[in-house]
Amino acid sequence: MASKSAAPDNAAYEQLAERHGATLERAIEAVATRESWSPFSDSPSSKIHGAEKPAAGRAAFERLLGTRYEIDQPGIAEWIGNEVSPYTREALGITYPRSEPAALIAAGSAALRSWRKVDFETRAMVCLEIAQRLYDRNFEMAHGIMHVAGQSYVQAFAGSGPNALDRGIEALAYAVKAMRDVTPKAVWRRKFGPDDVALDKRYTIMPRGLALVICCASFPTWNAHPALFANLATGNPAIMKPHPIAILPVAMTVAVAREVLEDFGFDPNVVTLATDTVEEPVAEQFIADPAVQIIDFTGSARYGSHLESTITRKALFTETSGVNSVVMHSVADLSQSARAIARSTALFSAQMCTSPQTVFVPRDGIAAGTSQASPRDVAEALASEIDALVGNPAAAASVMGAVQAELSMDVVARVREELAGRDDVEIVREASPYAHPDYPDARTLSPLVAIIPKEAEALYADEQFGPVLFVVPTDDGDDAVAQATRLAKENGTIATYLYSTDEDFIARSTDAYEEAGANLSINLHGTMWINFAAAYSDYHVTGLNPAGNACLADLAFAASRFRIVQRRRPE
Repeated sequence: MASKSAAPDNAAYEQLAERHGATLERAIEAVATRESWSPFSDSPSSKIHGAEKPAAGRAAFERLLGTRYEIDQPGIAEWIGNEVSPYTREALGITYPRSEPAALIAAGSAALRSWRKVDFETRAMVCLEIAQRLYDRNFEMAHGIMHVAGQSYVQAFAGSGPNALDRGIEALAYAVKAMRDVTPKAVWRRKFGPDDVALDKRYTIMPRGLALVICCASFPTWNAHPALFANLATGNPAIMKPHPIAILPVAMTVAVAREVLEDFGFDPNVVTLATDTVEEPVAEQFIADPAVQIIDFTGSARYGSHLESTITRKALFTETSGVNSVVMHSVADLSQSARAIARSTALFSAQMCTSPQTVFVPRDGIAAGTSQASPRDVAEALASEIDALVGNPAAAASVMGAVQAELSMDVVARVREELAGRDDVEIVREASPYAHPDYPDARTLSPLVAIIPKEAEALYADEQFGPVLFVVPTDDGDDAVAQATRLAKENGTIATYLYSTDEDFIARSTDAYEEAGANLSINLHGTMWINFAAAYSDYHVTGLNPAGNACLADLAFAASRFRIVQRRRPE
């Protein structure tokens, strides 16, 4: 496919800028103020969207089942797809183009030559048009997310729709901020001896090269959109590589992006789709090619560590996994705090990167209002809140969704087997399925709750990607913080939580969490999920512990995707 002109139709671009210019400026303002803002609604309510859109979105998804997902891109060798719904346990039957890596790299390299010459403000407007069109199809996307990842309908609509798009626009705002800081030209004057030197200097923003975006299975869009928009805005064509069991949401994103690029006169190969299978992964073929200069990766700590230790002379942005801990020192109301922790662990069946997993409690107990609560009391309170959720199937369905893969079921079964072989462990609540009211064949599992000794670190020190909640007695509150922050430093963490009514304890604990590079939430409860991360306000991942080297989003996430080339001559 031949490269297209770098210049869009002027009338069309003016319409695009008129539609999205204010959104860009508002996003830049929001990342500066860190206030609550979004151009989208994350509620699927028909009162907001009308009665027709929800049904139309579901129908659009259902029309895809058993069909080819047509994306006209170079190098198509075959059509592949093996996605299975966690809700129905049936194959979606959708196939996607598998293109030869060399063909996608060649097409992206050709597109790079024209895309880099497009003014970055124009590139930003194209990204915002992509975001808007994705939002317009969000009901369809929500069903796609449900049936490949297992998220509940409400979470799929919000977390993988507007919340993911907000993260993308946040990264876009930082990219534009960084590039606006580069003046395009300057006149430089200085006297050298008898000579008055005047130089005309020009500064050109240059992309680093092709970008490979390796997406995860459980949240296919949440990390993909920031990487996509940061790359496109800075002039780098993006090759989107979905996880083999969760292709559809990324394919939808690629199709919409290519549609927008074509509509405004750009080479659609600025964005392409790289599919593969579990048996024959393709990422390393792209990584090894010198044309690919940026890699965004979300997924397992094992592969993330491999990339971090082997990739050189390329930009690498990772988010992997970690052990998210809770320290319970003292609480005003045990039920209230236990409900907040238990619900966040149950959310999406603990398949979120921010799910609490390990709860440290002083062995002599904690002050809980006017009474004292032992570690067992804490564990029972957590189990009780989970039981209450499971006892309401409609609520359980909206919170827990489905377990994406048998692998997570195996994780919990393995943990249960290891616990059963120890005399120093008490299982307070067994992991159990719940009956989904709409999908009787759904793969479901509610959290296991166990009290385990501090010495059994092999059990609780690594992320268990499934619904498991450990209660670990410690010497005291300070020891609990020491254990939580040590795990953060050594094994990584994305979110940590602390409950205390003692301001002095909170104050002296803060330094330890900061030095561990751990984001901390203190005394959160109520209707907001304690692990909710707000775009434009919350920094997601610090890059200061093994859970990842990049942050969503900060200036560094965008600014290192471009370089500056200058030329100078006498004025």
